[in-house]
Parts: sequence; C-alpha cells; structure tokens
Amino acid sequence: MDIAAVPSRPPRDPYRHAAPQVFDYLRERIIGLEMPPGTLIARAELQKLFGFSSTPVRDALLRLQEESLVEIFPQHATVVSPIDLKLARQAQFLRRSIEQEAVRTIASTAERAAVVDRLETAIEVQQALLARGDLEAFHAADRDFHRIFFEAAGVPDLWVMVRRHAGHIDRIRRLHLPMPGKAEQVIADHRAIVKGIASGDPALAQAALREHLSKSLAFTPDLRARWPDYFRD
Repeated sequence: MDIAAVPSRPPRDPYRHAAPQVFDYLRERIIGLEMPPGTLIARAELQKLFGFSSTPVRDALLRLQEESLVEIFPQHATVVSPIDLKLARQAQFLRRSIEQEAVRTIASTAERAAVVDRLETAIEVQQALLARGDLEAFHAADRDFHRIFFEAAGVPDLWVMVRRHAGHIDRIRRLHLPMPGKAEQVIADHRAIVKGIASGDPALAQAALREHLSKSLAFTPDLRARWPDYFRD
C-alpha cells in the first residue's frame, strides 16, 4: 500500500505526543497487512498525512525498526520488513511461557469465576464479529481476550512487553485468519481455555492454552508457499 493512497488523515489526539500516534498508526497497518512486506514508506507523505514535522515521523520509524518491522536505508528508502521466522518463534516462546503461568495463576484462585465471566463476554464479542465477517475487528478482539489473562494475573506490564515482541508472529496469525475454519477454531480454542480455568484445573487450562498458541507456526509452511516473498528465515 502506498502511503499516499490513504484516503483520509488519521485522527490526531492533542493529548498524546506526535511520534507515538504515527507509530501506532503504522504498526497496526503493518501487522494487519494493509502494508505488506516490501511496502515503501514515504516520510514526506506521512508528514503530509498527519500534519506533523519530520521529527516525530523519524522517531516513529526508528521505533518500528527496533521491532524489526521496517528496514531503514539511509538517504534511500524505508521498507516494511519481511516476516522474520526466527523472531516469530522467539515471540511465540515468550508469550506461551508467560501466558501459561498466567492461566495457571487464574485457575488456582478462588476469584476465577469473575475472570471467567469476562472471558466469556469477550468470546461473545468475537462470535458476533465473526458472524458479521469483520476479521479485522475479530483479530483485535482476539488480542483483547488474551490481555485479560495478564490483567487478571496481576501482570499487565508483561502484556505490553509481549506485544512489543509480537509483530512478526502477529502477521503470521493475520495471514492465517482468513483461511476456512480458522476463526471458528480460535473461538473453540478460547472456549477450551476458559473451561479449564472454570474447572479450577490449572494443568487443563495450561494444556488448552499451549495447544492454542502453538498452531500459528505449525501452519507457516502452507502460508509461506502462498506468499513466499513475505517471509525470511
């Protein structure tokens, strides 16, 4: 996607610094594959789009480079990076390790019923979005579901850390999501995790979560065959 092709200026928040607004805007579009690997990012067009100076645009792109989501070639171009499978595997390992401990903690507490209610409500939202065919909102609701684990376990800052490392694995998930039956499987997996938590069986909850979070990389060879230019080892 050419930045210049974006039809309208993103909303500006006067209470936020400029660079994080550009960063969030670009990051969401990179992860959502509106800006697929290989997309050229024109700094001048971003400045025009937001009405910001060059400094916040530069700072946003440097942050994206830190997450390996863009490659900056000085005096030449900035390009959306390929999906790095090594970084995706590390992100999966990190998230699976922390999130399994989070669901164990929740399943072991007497207050888990309130968390189960939140999770079931989140699943209902996902079900409604799937019925509407809104996969972009479904993807966001999927993240909201998993964030509940971190909040309920009392480690919300770790969710921020996990998200910071998740750009490459998230792009794999976004590629996989439109495949027939994938979104339905996500909901079924979520129900299995909630069932394990509700039962008060930490091992059951952890097993369901581990199974769920292990699926994206398992399908990577098929995705790579469809989009070979999107990936690198």
